[in-house]
Amino acid sequence: MVFAAITLGMLTCTGVHSPAASPDTLTLTLPQAEQQFLSKNLLLLAQRYNVDASQALILQAKLWNNPNLSVSQGVYNPNTGKYFQTSSREGEESAELQQLILLAGKRKKEINLARTGYRISMDQLYDLLNTLKFTLRSDFFNIYYLQRSARVYDEEISALRQVVRAFDQQLAKGYIPLTESVRIKAQLYSLESEYQDLVNQLNDVESEFRLLLSRPGAYVVPMPDTVKIASLDPRSVPFQDLLDSAMANRTDLRMERDSLVLSQQNFKYQKALAVPDLTLGVGYDKNGSYIHNFNSVSVAFDLPFFNRNQGNIHFARSMVDFSRVVLKGTELEAADQVARALQRALASDSLYRSVDPGFEPQFKRLSREVLANYEKRNISILDFLDFYDSYKETTLQINTILFNRINDLEQVNYVTGTNFFNP
Repeated sequence: MVFAAITLGMLTCTGVHSPAASPDTLTLTLPQAEQQFLSKNLLLLAQRYNVDASQALILQAKLWNNPNLSVSQGVYNPNTGKYFQTSSREGEESAELQQLILLAGKRKKEINLARTGYRISMDQLYDLLNTLKFTLRSDFFNIYYLQRSARVYDEEISALRQVVRAFDQQLAKGYIPLTESVRIKAQLYSLESEYQDLVNQLNDVESEFRLLLSRPGAYVVPMPDTVKIASLDPRSVPFQDLLDSAMANRTDLRMERDSLVLSQQNFKYQKALAVPDLTLGVGYDKNGSYIHNFNSVSVAFDLPFFNRNQGNIHFARSMVDFSRVVLKGTELEAADQVARALQRALASDSLYRSVDPGFEPQFKRLSREVLANYEKRNISILDFLDFYDSYKETTLQINTILFNRINDLEQVNYVTGTNFFNP
């Protein structure tokens, strides 16, 4: 009876962590996940509104200043004792129309600043897109391999639970020693604790993945193309190609370059602000001047004796130097990240290729033979449990190797800004 229970548990258990447990099962390939992400992610939608807002600032910068019209009317004439008198000789009315004229190319410089700000907002959108896309793809593969690991625990826990029930019955009849029953139960409790930690980790990753897709509550079942994943090779792309792609396509570098351009444009704009603007005007005064119906033109501008925008010019010049240094630092950091990502990808790929492809099916066949030998009492319960513990650990390690390899390749894609390795 004991051995029948063990055989039934090891060979027919169905697993606990099943997609059938959720009414909303989300079965996705990687392209399908990316498509839903692009259309439904709320952070991307919010950043697109920010891009629209920046584009509106370009339109605003192109607008001319409004003319200023001032009109005055006499309220009370003490000579005649009349209010709001409008007669041609006794009443007083005046009007003046003024227009501000920006000099030193200020308007054009404001338009250039707005256009660069728009490019930076676009860079921010693409930077957010790349970061979230990397998280999405990493979570996609992490969920897949964690679910594979969870199934290993499912099988062993389900089997041991049946063995424990059978041992309890046999123990009550005195057919087996207490030590075997306790040893089996201790192994079961240890596995259940490890399994719960794994499920918590899996649930956290699934929660982040669902948030990226705006699909709360769904059970995620990733469907990766494992054949295509196996064919990926980090040695297929030279390091210089990876580095050139990073320098050309990384959004953080584009942002820093545009920030440098923005600083340079602001420096020119601040220098232009030191040049006074003109205010041109025409006026009419009925009786308030030295002649009746006085018509005039006017020109006004500030005299730059004290404030020549010195502080803002110095600040803008310093920000140009600051942006230039930051850009150089970002380029060096990007180059180092590419080198490190390729190094990790090569190491994880080498480890992956060192694993014998036939190891896992051979291990499964061996597990059946170990079970048969335990039934015949050719091996002890400690040897039996140690083998299944080794089987579990080995399978988990293989899943970790597989995930680390594809995740390191995704890291290369991320730090270069290009999908060189697209499973």
